[in-house]
Amino acid sequence: MRSGAKVGIVGGVFVVVASGVAYGGYNLWNGITGGSQDVGTRSAPKTGPVTAEEVTATAGDFLAAWAAGEAERAGGLTNDPVTAAPAIAAYREGAGVSETTITAGTPTGAVVPFTVKATVTYDGVSKPWTYESKLSVVRGESTGRPLVKWTPTVLHPKLAAGATLRTGTAKTPPVKAVDHKGVALPPEKYPSLVPALDALRQRYGGKAGGEAGVETWIESANGTPSSTLLVLSAGKPGELRTTIDAGVQAAAEKAVKEFPNAAVAAVEPSSGAIRAVANNPASGFNTAFQGKQAPGSTMKIVTAAMMMRYGVAGPDSRVECPPTVTWDGYPFHNLKDFSTEGDLTNAFAMSCNTAFIKAINPLKDKGVHNTALGDTARKWFGIGEVWSVGVQTEDGNVPESSGTETAASYIGQGAITMNALNMASISATVKDGGFRQPYLVAEDGEDGQKFATAERLPGEVARGLRKMMNAAATAPEGTAREAMRGVSSPKGAKTGSAEVGTQSTSNSWFTGYSGDLAAAAVVEAGGHGGDAAGPVVAAVLKAG
Repeated sequence: MRSGAKVGIVGGVFVVVASGVAYGGYNLWNGITGGSQDVGTRSAPKTGPVTAEEVTATAGDFLAAWAAGEAERAGGLTNDPVTAAPAIAAYREGAGVSETTITAGTPTGAVVPFTVKATVTYDGVSKPWTYESKLSVVRGESTGRPLVKWTPTVLHPKLAAGATLRTGTAKTPPVKAVDHKGVALPPEKYPSLVPALDALRQRYGGKAGGEAGVETWIESANGTPSSTLLVLSAGKPGELRTTIDAGVQAAAEKAVKEFPNAAVAAVEPSSGAIRAVANNPASGFNTAFQGKQAPGSTMKIVTAAMMMRYGVAGPDSRVECPPTVTWDGYPFHNLKDFSTEGDLTNAFAMSCNTAFIKAINPLKDKGVHNTALGDTARKWFGIGEVWSVGVQTEDGNVPESSGTETAASYIGQGAITMNALNMASISATVKDGGFRQPYLVAEDGEDGQKFATAERLPGEVARGLRKMMNAAATAPEGTAREAMRGVSSPKGAKTGSAEVGTQSTSNSWFTGYSGDLAAAAVVEAGGHGGDAAGPVVAAVLKAG
């Protein structure tokens, strides 16, 4: 059999079609290898990468056993049969799967994609269910046998460790989500909202006045439903009003699709209301809310606030911006080793790393250089507080640092982690003059929801930050100028690029505001902030 053979399973019977000849296979692997050998003549375990024939045959045997409902046999074809066999059995029993047809696609190396077509039945109601997944074939460490690498995502791409599939009467009624003006937010039109709306349904569905239907869902290890996969009989949805703006959301969905991996969030500065959240890919992990990534030079907004707070420099203070600066024996560089002269506003607009790292010395004299950035982030921007957005979020982290990590943190590297929502909130705080915790559903206090708070920015600090962000967005030397061209005033922005491990190209970051809307975006491996993330943010701001 050669690579590229067509593989299919119909009614639990595995079929391989190669060169126009069909081969049935109950134990195709043994058919290819000549079966098992006697113990006395067994050769040493095979080593090296799995072959194309091994991949096709092993995947076929596994999928055939799974489709036939033979959990023990399917589990035995994986590298973790103790975990796999019960999970495969629970797939059929817990989800109410009565029939299964699996069709494998063309392997790519050791990875085999496949399509599952199943029938789900519950209380006399049946409905077809189709989805795609994939598996990988590896060589057993002790036996040398080709085996399916077990992971719950083999059964379904959204299935996590410890989670199970369930079919029955839903634990909460469905909801019809609407934006802050009452415009409907159907998931097929706004796919990036699906993870957030699923979470909002679990939290607020019981209060929205609907009636539960029969569904298939993923249930986490603690018994909490997380994703509806199939609706067998629709319930009566209750209406859930969110802070989303349908027009801004549509612009965000369109903007992130320009890049393979991108996330954006938009917040109303005057209220904290979240107007948009979008990710590409749209399904799965909500990077915009739950990402934990170094934000690069967008963090200089907070660093500049710290410098003003401790009297190191203000927007009109003359600062040094040499090509490089060394801290704790490690050299830090500006982009292409540029240098400039002028005030802090100029250094901010041009995103001069060295000018901000030089703030360490005067802060060291005050004994706060390792803690001042995190203290400022918490005090004025709410970063480090626990946010109650309405769905799960990562709330930003600016930990105490030391050595070279302190210098790195001043330019948004080191141990600092942020996401698009955090950085959109930072721009919103500058625009409004004070932190207002972002939220998707209005605070009601009924389930312990309580918004995080922070002190308002001192007036001179707020004005200084707005001056610097406006220069970055409008001055001839401003790194955000090109991206913000055409965005309405008053406006401000900050670019960033963050180095990530061995990734050859930096992540692109951008945050800014226009009128009463602030937004931030991150594009994985997008390079300079103004080149990739900048246009995403600009598109969202223009829609506001």
